[in-house]
This record gives sequence, C-alpha cells and structure tokens, in this order.
Amino acid sequence: MAEEVKVRVGGPEDLHEIMKMALMVCDENGLSEPNIDKILYDVVPSLHQDRGIIGVIGPVGGPLEGFVLLRIGNLWYSDTSIIEEKTVFVHPDFRSAKGGRARKLCEFSKKTADELKMTLMIGILSNQRTESKIKLYNRLFGKPSGVTYTYGAKTGEWKENAANSI
Repeated sequence: MAEEVKVRVGGPEDLHEIMKMALMVCDENGLSEPNIDKILYDVVPSLHQDRGIIGVIGPVGGPLEGFVLLRIGNLWYSDTSIIEEKTVFVHPDFRSAKGGRARKLCEFSKKTADELKMTLMIGILSNQRTESKIKLYNRLFGKPSGVTYTYGAKTGEWKENAANSI
C-alpha cells in the first residue's frame, strides 16, 4: 500500500532542495530571468517562519516532490496583513502520481490561513495546463475574485528566448 502524501513545514535543512525547485518554477512559469538573491530573500526567512512558511512534500533535507511558499504581506492600500502565496509547485515527476500533491499543498495553505486567522491570496500564473489548475482551485477555494493577465510575455518564454540568443 502506498504511503499517504503529507505536507510538512520546511526548515533550513531544506534550503538546497527548495532552491533547486524554485529555479524549476522560474524555468516553467517565470516571466523573466530569475534573481537568486530575490528568491533567497523570500525563501530563507520563510524556512525560519519569519513572516512566512514553506510547506514541503518529501524527506527532511532530501529530494522534494513539491512545495508552497507563503509570505505575510500587506495589501497595497492597507496595513492589514494577509498571506500571499508566491508559488505552489509540484515536481514534474510527481504531477501524475497518486496522492494529489497540488491539492495537499493548497490545503496546507488554507490550513495556515485558518490557523493565523488571515486572508489567503492565492492564484495561478501559468500558460501551461492552466485549465486543469483552474478547475482544482475552483474546487478548493470557490469562485475566483478576479483573473490575472500578462501582456507582452508568456510564462517560461524567457528561458526559450535566452537559449535562442546564445
């Protein structure tokens, strides 16, 4: 019998694996070339639960199957704190595996918001498999509060353009 997929709180020992996956996120869903320092600026404090938290699937310090990066921030017009989802990512090797990793990471996000009694802002920024992601999010979060558009870029396109310019 397969072991149930569980999300745990990531810690400093997960930094290397999270950074590997963060770069995969940028390759797949990024709009422009990643800046490692900017990624670390959100990841490192979150691994210490300093105005953020990272939920991970996988062994401590070992290869990860997925992660969610949540940060505490403010709406641009208010001092009220909210939880901002920065990314939900499942490694490509585990996307079709049993266990619902994306769903589990989203449920971790909801649980975090419930425990902190804070609003969670979560969304989808991707031009790949978007419809299936929308269906999942509608089931988990209800009707959306809006939609995001990108003009002048497609997610992941920066990587193709960079490779073509070499």
